[in-house]
Amino acid sequence: MSGVAGDDPHEVTTASVLRRDVPWETYLTARLISEPDLQLIRSYDKRGRARQEELLAEVGPAHVEAFLTVLRNVTKEDTVQYVLAVLDDMLTHDASRAKLFHAPLGKQPDRPRDPYTIFLRLLQRTDWFTQEKACRLLTAILGARPGKAVAEAPPGPMMNGAASSSVAASAPCAPPPQAESGAVQSVLVSFTGWLCSQLRRPSNPGRSVPAAVAALGGLLREAPARALFAKSGGVALLAPLLRAGAAGGPGAPSSQLLYEAGLAVWQLSFYQPAAAAMGQAGMLPGLVELTRTAAKEKVVRVALLALRNLLAAPGLELGPEMVDLGLPKVVQQRKLQNWEDEDIPAMLEELDEALAANIKLLSSWDKYKKEVLSGSLDWTPMHTSDAFWVENAPHFEERDFQVLRLLLKLLETSRESRTLAVAASDLGRFIAAHPHGRNIVADLRGKELAMRLMMHPDAEVQKQALLAVQKILLAKDKLAFLTTPAN
Repeated sequence: MSGVAGDDPHEVTTASVLRRDVPWETYLTARLISEPDLQLIRSYDKRGRARQEELLAEVGPAHVEAFLTVLRNVTKEDTVQYVLAVLDDMLTHDASRAKLFHAPLGKQPDRPRDPYTIFLRLLQRTDWFTQEKACRLLTAILGARPGKAVAEAPPGPMMNGAASSSVAASAPCAPPPQAESGAVQSVLVSFTGWLCSQLRRPSNPGRSVPAAVAALGGLLREAPARALFAKSGGVALLAPLLRAGAAGGPGAPSSQLLYEAGLAVWQLSFYQPAAAAMGQAGMLPGLVELTRTAAKEKVVRVALLALRNLLAAPGLELGPEMVDLGLPKVVQQRKLQNWEDEDIPAMLEELDEALAANIKLLSSWDKYKKEVLSGSLDWTPMHTSDAFWVENAPHFEERDFQVLRLLLKLLETSRESRTLAVAASDLGRFIAAHPHGRNIVADLRGKELAMRLMMHPDAEVQKQALLAVQKILLAKDKLAFLTTPAN
């Protein structure tokens, strides 16, 4: 949780803030802190790490409360930044210390603790260092609060095996439990609104979005937070990040930011309305492209986790779109790689099987006829699926080979290079799949039409036409040695 410097050499960093000396006695004189507060702060401030750990283990809640008192009563920017840096450093070395913000206070065990309001107020300050630290601390403190709602998703896909087994036991897109009421619910609403505002209109060009997305990674572990974020329109705000990451180039998000954005998307995919919003926001192209291009395994992992949930989401039927976006080919390519993360091959295999079912559903004869009748062909799954051609080759005989004749007509008249390439490929696949395909195509002048396209200016059309001609000329028992590569 250390500070991150930007391009400005004068930008405030955690290290530079922690070198400051704060005149604590001044605040005692002004009655902004008490004598016990001063003693607690002095005993902790500027001490060695070992001593600070001892103090936190002995009377941690009291030390935290003393620093919170400063944040409640002191407005001077330098001091506020210093206290935030101290608290941030405290949690950096042990995240479990966030519980100290909620623990009973020694001699005042019944005194109510409210660490939230302070940080919500600090989010409205003008300096970004204060906003960023308040955001990080509030995320940690909310996550450590006692009695919080249990999320359906595990904390995050950090460790091999642990996350995937937890997800397998979860119901994708299950409805969230009843939202928390009272003060905490109000805090969640305000904080979620602030995070959405930073994604929508960043107050700091280079740091608002990374800070907000990192916070979401922790906040969206909880089902009520997912519901709030989705209702605030947050899903649509994440989609441009994934698209920019998939596009690459100068200014593209870092791998860490893409991982955290993917983590947020995966956690949101457990909430049905958020999953539905992803389809509407154009989230799938970004996820598929990230799966294809991401170099970091952790980015690929969260993209696969999100896609797996969305594919299984009841009532959404996003499989056809994933197929159209080329995810089956991406999965096949990724399966050829070696992965250090042992869960990734299993997820790829699971996606491959689920997508195959969708391809079978998509690749119906009626759909194929409709596409040929439209006069415009594309490399949709039915054109590249061996199973489709084996199953449907007999259908070409219907109505005196009507569909085959229409396919040959496209080879003769179409001016679209992609249509010609796909039609030539289809002709070759029909020849290979039908027991009398060579003779039927030859009788219908298919050989002449294909040979004419071997001179086409488009290289893909030439290639597919050549393959079709070779299949016409080869004997049936030689066709097994000639394959048509999928586009």
